Amino acid sequence: MANMTVSGNGGLVVSHGELLIDFVPTVSGVSLAEAPAFKKAPGGAPANVAVGVARLGGNAAFIGKVGDDEFGHMLADVLETNQVNVKGLCFDSHARTALAFVTLKSCGEREFMFFRNPSADMLMVPAELDEDLIRQSAVFHYGSISLIAEPSRSTHMEAMKLAKESGSLMSYDPNLRLALWPSPEAAREGILSIWNEADIVKVSDEEVTFLTNGGDDKDEAVVMSLFHDNLKLLLVTDGPDGCRYYTPEFKGSVKSFKVATVDTTGAGDAFVAGLLHQLANTKNLLSNESSLRSALHFACACGAITTTERGAIPAMPDMSSAMKFMDANMTV
Repeated sequence: MANMTVSGNGGLVVSHGELLIDFVPTVSGVSLAEAPAFKKAPGGAPANVAVGVARLGGNAAFIGKVGDDEFGHMLADVLETNQVNVKGLCFDSHARTALAFVTLKSCGEREFMFFRNPSADMLMVPAELDEDLIRQSAVFHYGSISLIAEPSRSTHMEAMKLAKESGSLMSYDPNLRLALWPSPEAAREGILSIWNEADIVKVSDEEVTFLTNGGDDKDEAVVMSLFHDNLKLLLVTDGPDGCRYYTPEFKGSVKSFKVATVDTTGAGDAFVAGLLHQLANTKNLLSNESSLRSALHFACACGAITTTERGAIPAMPDMSSAMKFMDANMTV
């Protein structure tokens, strides 16, 4: 691990998008109708990433909107408790905080039911963006959920424009949630509509297949069809098997860690947080394959640790626990 920076703070990672409540069944392997009870957990992929970075000792901020309700204020408190800058978080007195019921199948994978009609995060307008916070970002991270409807789509586009003009490294995790889009075609078009703006794209193996209209995610030609001229790093996550990486100069794969999986919620977000924390603290990471592999190995550890507990934010590691886990599981 000699190539990996483990010091905290450093460049600011700003996440933009949804912040919501996940309701997770208290037992695994049941449908929503069969679940005897649910545990509420803070969620929303971009918010998870912000907390993940902060947990590791990094400098993180979140920009988004929640309802001016009990859940909205609870979520704000969770972010603040985890040392995430919430200057960019807005409250809407006319809309509720989004809710998601998440089923945990026996394999640990998830199914979703969302309550957004519309939720506060969908109603954020460009004038509510904290422009100064965006301009300060070393890394600007976002997903695709806020692209689904107006006015959040226009707000998302304006935030990206400000970040790009400020020289931020643009990080995109589409985080496909088909149930939220009008159709699969709309989802594919929406996700790809901002594809060429990103410096870093993280997709799952399943998302590769979806975005390439059924292409084989293990076929390198299929994966490389998603690589655009300005992209610095394309990552394909393979769940418990680790990830593949592609840059203009080199490519390869990194194995993950074997753990007893309880809940995969937030694993991808913890992976992204682990990587972005390294990017914000390490110069020339994307051009040095050895350093990138170390950062991805660390990111895989963060993702693996997060699957060993229920919920995303409660399970995300701090730097000490991540390093202890890696020291105890050195396989690469």
